[in-house]
Amino acid sequence: MFVKPAPGLRIPDPDLHDFLPEQGREVPDAPYWQRRIHDQDVLIAVAVAEKSAMADAATSKNRSKE
Repeated sequence: MFVKPAPGLRIPDPDLHDFLPEQGREVPDAPYWQRRIHDQDVLIAVAVAEKSAMADAATSKNRSKE
């Protein structure tokens, strides 16, 4: 799952021994991250690559209607 830190928070990543970057990162669906989500320390987000793919799909869908 892809998560981003809540605004103003620095969230440690126990697997990589660093902090979760502001733009977010793919993390395992593990109890640690589920607790961070439950506590609203991190937010489930859409990865930038996925956003681009969704935008491309929407654009091509709109073109096919023309």
